[in-house]
Amino acid sequence: MTWYEFFRRVLALFVRMATRTEVVGRDRVPREGPFILVANHQSILDPIIVQVHCPRPLHTLTKSTQFNGAFFGWLMPRLNAIPTRRYRVDPQVIRVVLRRLAGGEGVGVYPEGERSWDARLQPFRRGTVRLLLKAGVPVVPCGVVGSYDVWPRWSRTVRRRRVRLEFGEAIRWPAMDDRAQREAQLPDAMETLRTRLTELSDWTFLEKAGATGGVGSSDPASQEPPWLRGVPSPGDDSAGSS
Repeated sequence: MTWYEFFRRVLALFVRMATRTEVVGRDRVPREGPFILVANHQSILDPIIVQVHCPRPLHTLTKSTQFNGAFFGWLMPRLNAIPTRRYRVDPQVIRVVLRRLAGGEGVGVYPEGERSWDARLQPFRRGTVRLLLKAGVPVVPCGVVGSYDVWPRWSRTVRRRRVRLEFGEAIRWPAMDDRAQREAQLPDAMETLRTRLTELSDWTFLEKAGATGGVGSSDPASQEPPWLRGVPSPGDDSAGSS
């Protein structure tokens, strides 16, 4: 058993005690191959809830300050956390993410960049959406609703409440190596992603709509991104690692 799986099982017990969680759409996460899971961020619990219930391991972008101290400096890499500096472009993070994707892994990102103060979806970091367009892998929108009521940013108290986690249909943008192409596509991509995450993280919409509809396609036969061409398969000993 890996450290990731061990802590995932331990944290699953905590999630059961702290929440009454309903999970929808696990089958929408690709069974194999690279993907990026994009979630809203209502509470410090969100990454825990998402990684406990995601059927595949995630390598999640995490603010670098969470690696401070001996214990967390040891723990975070074992949870597949990728340190990133907030509010700035970090080319090293982009390289690490692309290497993880090239190895067939799943990467988790929170495009708001920080927890919400009022449970509403905040503006997205443009650099995060640019990364999605450059990667050209399936993007799985993931909505968390109710976690704000369990543990809001401004509170030190955990209150057991209902939480709903839904994995949406994957969105597929073609890989865009050209910066000008990414910039031209950026407004539409941000709007598409915001619409999907808003739907998946709103109680009223979810209760009216029931199961969510599909946006985009997760067809594995889609053309692979240019940066991934020629990269050895995950099972190849010559594949690079981070």
